[in-house]
Amino acid sequence: MVVQHNLTAMNANRQLGITTGAQAKSSEKLSSGYRINRAGDDAAGLKISEKMRSQIRGLDKASSNAQDGISLIQTAEGALGEAHSILQRMNELAVQGANDTNESIDRDAINEELSALTSELDRIASTTQFNKQNLLDGKFTSKNLQVGANSDQKISISIGEMNSKALGLHNISGTTTQSQTGKKVTGFTFGKYATKATNSKAGYASQVKAAAASLKQAVDAAKTAAGYMKQLDLSTGSAYYMNATGSRFEKASAAMTADASAIKATISDAFITNTGKAATYANVQNVIADKMTVGQVTTLTDPSVKDYASANATIDAVQKAINTVSSQRSALGALQNRLEHTVANLDNVSENTSSAESRIRDTDMADEMVEYSKNNILAQAGQSMLAQANQSTQGVLSLLQ
Repeated sequence: MVVQHNLTAMNANRQLGITTGAQAKSSEKLSSGYRINRAGDDAAGLKISEKMRSQIRGLDKASSNAQDGISLIQTAEGALGEAHSILQRMNELAVQGANDTNESIDRDAINEELSALTSELDRIASTTQFNKQNLLDGKFTSKNLQVGANSDQKISISIGEMNSKALGLHNISGTTTQSQTGKKVTGFTFGKYATKATNSKAGYASQVKAAAASLKQAVDAAKTAAGYMKQLDLSTGSAYYMNATGSRFEKASAAMTADASAIKATISDAFITNTGKAATYANVQNVIADKMTVGQVTTLTDPSVKDYASANATIDAVQKAINTVSSQRSALGALQNRLEHTVANLDNVSENTSSAESRIRDTDMADEMVEYSKNNILAQAGQSMLAQANQSTQGVLSLLQ
């Protein structure tokens, strides 16, 4: 029996200390809800868990970024929807103004509304903003939405300039095709000679001149043949033939026979120009095609219905602007749909990563409670055994009596 070293008590105390430490860890895990509270709890698990936490928080913020992008697109698309309404009204006004039943005062009123609507298009383009950034002034281009937890995981977005100038509503140029009263010249005949008009020439008068020159050249080329037409004066409608003896030229008359019988003494309807005046090319029979059409070029500084041609040019310009806005809205709609799928995917990945991180980091409360109960019982047993060990040395006193 010794009193200097109570080995039984020392052993009971050491075991009690181990149990108390384990009990403290169980209590910490149960109270915090985490299996890993410090690196010592699970060094490898802590590293994996922290990497997952970085991904989870990045994915959650990327989802928020994508939702902000959707809000931005909805803002821009809403403004473009109003621009569409304005352009549709402008198209309606241009069609109305193209009708020649309108007087000048009516067209002035229409032009006034067209001007106001054009100004409103410009105002919408210059003031539509999201988070203090202009969206429709042409500067919101090559922007990136960060939609991933890692670097360079982005979706690019660009919105074109949507003011009236960019939409083509200034410096409007158009061509209006109109039927004229004159007829398209395709060729001439004079006696035995015939020629085709040069249809590439613009306008009735130019075609007549080209055809007449060609015909005269053909006549002059045959002047060596006796008895045939030698000279042709299209300005006066006179033709000169060599006489029977070949000694002089005589002016052709309607009574002449043979080659001269083809000469016409009256002016054909085909020689009525678009001014309503008779052409001077008498005694020439032309070959007629369809009615002649000419293009009237119109240039406008702003949308206008001041006359039929201007209204038609405005109609074309407004319809092109509608198509431009439609294309931009379509692109934004497609991007919005893409971002909605992006948000759904990010939320799904974040959820699954959170589940994986939970299995590494979180406490299984049921298992840990079993462990805690075990340690609690062991602690109580250890305390009891420590008390018994301390009592064992009391037997020495009986030896000292």
